[in-house]
Amino acid sequence: MSNEPTRSVFFDKVYDLCRQIPTGKVATYGQLAKLAGSPRAARAVGMCMKTNPDAPRTPCHRVVASDGSLTGYSAGDGVSTKQLMLQREGVIFNGSKVDLQVSQWQP
Repeated sequence: MSNEPTRSVFFDKVYDLCRQIPTGKVATYGQLAKLAGSPRAARAVGMCMKTNPDAPRTPCHRVVASDGSLTGYSAGDGVSTKQLMLQREGVIFNGSKVDLQVSQWQP
């Protein structure tokens, strides 16, 4: 028997964490994976965000790549919609990437 959490337990943890990211802040996929207890599961967090059944209550647009890049967003015009939403919330950008020094959530 594995000590790894089941997919639904992991996803529930990730969604709970995502709902804690305040307006104007972002988290990285890796950060959420680590906080959910599976530090090597950044890609699984991406799948979790892709299948988010509870948007906008679970603000998956506030999750970005470890270098601040905006990746994968299925609503609207994709990544450009994600960037616009984050800018409206006050997230600081440096070019096309989120300035993680300023805008990364510190739980």
